[in-house]
Amino acid sequence: MFGEKPKCSVCSKDIEDGDEVFVKMRYPKRKGFTEIKAYLKNEGRFICENCFHQNKSG
Repeated sequence: MFGEKPKCSVCSKDIEDGDEVFVKMRYPKRKGFTEIKAYLKNEGRFICENCFHQNKSG
């Protein structure tokens, strides 16, 4: 699990560096500084741009 690339939660496509993604997550209760990539990977669900637009339009 450590070091795995994030995947789209809809189609399981690997998320590559520079890809535009959408993240579904709850607004954090705590405030402070954190490493953003690790936080998003732990607390969010990634959705690739193609899946987001397909679900939005259909």
